[in-house]
Amino acid sequence: MPTDALPDLTAYDAVLFDLDGVLTPTAEVHMHAWQTMFEELFAAWEITPPYTERDYFDHLDGKKRYDGVAALLRSRDIEVPWGDPSDPVTADTVCGIGNRKNVVFERVLRRDGIAAYPGSLALLDALAAAGTRVAVVSSSKNAEEVLDVAGIRDRFDVVMDGVIAERDHLASKPAPDVFVEAARMLDVDPARCAAVEDALSGVESAAAGGFGLVVGVDRGAGAEALRDAGAHVVVNDLEEFTA
Repeated sequence: MPTDALPDLTAYDAVLFDLDGVLTPTAEVHMHAWQTMFEELFAAWEITPPYTERDYFDHLDGKKRYDGVAALLRSRDIEVPWGDPSDPVTADTVCGIGNRKNVVFERVLRRDGIAAYPGSLALLDALAAAGTRVAVVSSSKNAEEVLDVAGIRDRFDVVMDGVIAERDHLASKPAPDVFVEAARMLDVDPARCAAVEDALSGVESAAAGGFGLVVGVDRGAGAEALRDAGAHVVVNDLEEFTA
């Protein structure tokens, strides 16, 4: 879509951003952590077909950690007990398997750090200059740490993350719950807000929540797939809104 055809995000009461893959390239860290963990699990359990990158986009991207584990195992006709978030990483439960992945993610994040996408920072600057409120809507329980490491936590009035979603029993994306709750926390009407997502499940979540504008950022899911999921516009990078 040509840049001059893009809507003015400052015209909205608020803009709600997904984190991983939209504000920061943490999606790459998540992808690496999921791949490492599931390749080891599939080998140990002799699960076929093998894990592929498509599994990340189809079953894991944008979802709460344990929901993603259950969805991927279900795609291989495997059911294990759900367990409890306190399960050790050795437990063969949904929670235990999810906790294994998180150990890998945290190790890579702390070792390598993370920086926000320059285009995303430019858009945040433009929104701040216009007085447009912003929030983060992430399924990750690591959202606060990622924002801190990236040095951008203080830019956001609200961070609606996986910790809050679990505490308040909010359904995972693609259900609209987390986006709608973030709008409530900001005290804004979703119909007067924009939502920005790179995951198909996240786009579906925002669309189901009745957001006035749903922006898809194509970091690998595919522009057509993002539009099919409900994105009104699709860009390759958020700097397109500031050009």
